[in-house]
Amino acid sequence: VQLVESGGGLVQAGGSLRLSCAASGFTFSTYDMSWVRQAPGKGPEWVSGINTGGYTYYADSVKGRFTISRDNAKNTLYLQMNSLKPEDTALYYCARVILRNKWLPPSNYWGQGTQVTVSS
Repeated sequence: VQLVESGGGLVQAGGSLRLSCAASGFTFSTYDMSWVRQAPGKGPEWVSGINTGGYTYYADSVKGRFTISRDNAKNTLYLQMNSLKPEDTALYYCARVILRNKWLPPSNYWGQGTQVTVSS
């Protein structure tokens, strides 16, 4: 099982980034998926989730600014991030949800992460 994130970088406040997560080694279309982030010195924070039917869920902190999506034909998960704020700075991970409605799975179900840094 492998989850490989990409698309992170340094952006000014108000800017946008699109994260991607390439999944392999499991049947991607049959799993709910999440994005999780972790800022330095803080615990992990669930950001967004999408179920197998394409229904989406968001943390209040990102609602209206971030959009999660998936392409099952490409085994890829996406996170479009707009109106970025300095407090969005974190390492962003995609994660495979292993228990229904448990949107923050254990870290061994996460990818290696991609860094997002938002400057003020």
